[in-house]
Amino acid sequence: MRDARSRVRRPIGLRLWLSGGWITLLIIGAVLAPLIAPHDPLYQDLFAGRMPPVWVDGADPNFLLGTDSLGRDVLSRILYGARLALTVALVAGTLTCLIGATLGLIAGYYRGWVDMVISRLVDIWMAFPPVLFAILLIAVLGTGLTSIIIAIVVIDWTRFARVVRAEAMTQGTMDYVASAQVVGRTKAGTMFAEILPNVLPTIVALLTLEMGIAVIVEAILSFVNLSISTDAPTWGGMIAEGRTSVHQAWWVLVFPLITLFLTVLSFSQLGEGLKDYFDPVLR
Repeated sequence: MRDARSRVRRPIGLRLWLSGGWITLLIIGAVLAPLIAPHDPLYQDLFAGRMPPVWVDGADPNFLLGTDSLGRDVLSRILYGARLALTVALVAGTLTCLIGATLGLIAGYYRGWVDMVISRLVDIWMAFPPVLFAILLIAVLGTGLTSIIIAIVVIDWTRFARVVRAEAMTQGTMDYVASAQVVGRTKAGTMFAEILPNVLPTIVALLTLEMGIAVIVEAILSFVNLSISTDAPTWGGMIAEGRTSVHQAWWVLVFPLITLFLTVLSFSQLGEGLKDYFDPVLR
């Protein structure tokens, strides 16, 4: 049994360490960006435009990952872009989780007409294409950090509601729920004290996954110039700029693209790892 448990937990632990390590490193870089960034991300030096990374011939050692067409340091812009991406991921993901998980928990436990109303609302909401819906909301609300967060919350709360509703319905049929009701616990008390702790691993997995989705949505909006100011460093904006000059300066596209990919992958794997780690069957 010890050998079996070690084989099960070893990949889970590795997944958690790798994904958590990258996200922690990214958070440290974003928080300390004003201190560790080599240059001002908005400073332009046309004489240093499209400078290659430091390991390529003809590079300037002052620009570790090279510069873009306007001579702005790529590494500094990635670090400052992480601040926006992580802010959107944390705030939008948390608000989406609170709204969607609460509605899903209520619908799955109370059932009846409450479940019918919430479920129909979810079905109607999910009929809209999410990316086009986000672009429409940004066009109505205007660009800015607050508009991006509102758009993500309005679109993605349905994911939490559907999954948590299904989990709550399953947990609601368990014997421990009936026992809690027999001893006189109220429905609200049973829902929050008995069902919620058993649904929490799923909610945590969805939350980290939602953070990765929020990073992608922000990058998409930045790519089409619907995020914050076009001069502000964003990963999507850097990818859009690098796409136009990929043959002359591939590093402008590749480095923010790799950072975006690793961040989204880490959020996804962190959620899966946490869900497996807290799973009572595996534990």
